[in-house]
Amino acid sequence: MGRRHDRTKKIMARLRDLYKTKIVPELKKEFGYQTVMAVPKMEKVVVSMGIGKATQDKKYIELARKDLAMICGQQPVVCKAKKSVSNFKVRQGQETGLKVTLRGVRMYEFLDRLINLAIPRVRDFRGLNPNSFDGRGNYSMGLSEQSVFPEINPAKVEFQQGMNITLATTARTDEEARRLLVLFGMPFRGQTSSQAIA
Repeated sequence: MGRRHDRTKKIMARLRDLYKTKIVPELKKEFGYQTVMAVPKMEKVVVSMGIGKATQDKKYIELARKDLAMICGQQPVVCKAKKSVSNFKVRQGQETGLKVTLRGVRMYEFLDRLINLAIPRVRDFRGLNPNSFDGRGNYSMGLSEQSVFPEINPAKVEFQQGMNITLATTARTDEEARRLLVLFGMPFRGQTSSQAIA
């Protein structure tokens, strides 16, 4: 556990250092922010899994919970159906998904692994959709399988499970948020590697 903690601190220091020394000055120059406090920053990362198979067998929730905990480094919260939907055989109160909210150290560590390890392992990857922002500076993306993360041994995966990832920033516009994420190294479609610092 100590070794992982040291590695986490190193990653945290590297990403925080990148943000403070290179990203902040770059964003101040591009957008004309008057103070450091006005510069957009990462707020949180939310990772969620919708597990439809859980309506037939609870073991799928447990398998997904184990994988998500390994990927995120903290235990997920179980999400329950708010109402019954007969077409999907879902009853109110039934466990249908999982969610993890990452901040601080774990957020930076996850972001680093997502950008540098997981995304490059996606088959036939052609870049992230640059238009998947919500109008308020937050970006959402999906991964079709959990085994792109190095913590997951593909040989031990009993069923492939996709996930949604939302990167929440303090940016006021999508343009500012996109530039922040590009500078962190997010590989959007149509963007050259020279546009990123990381």
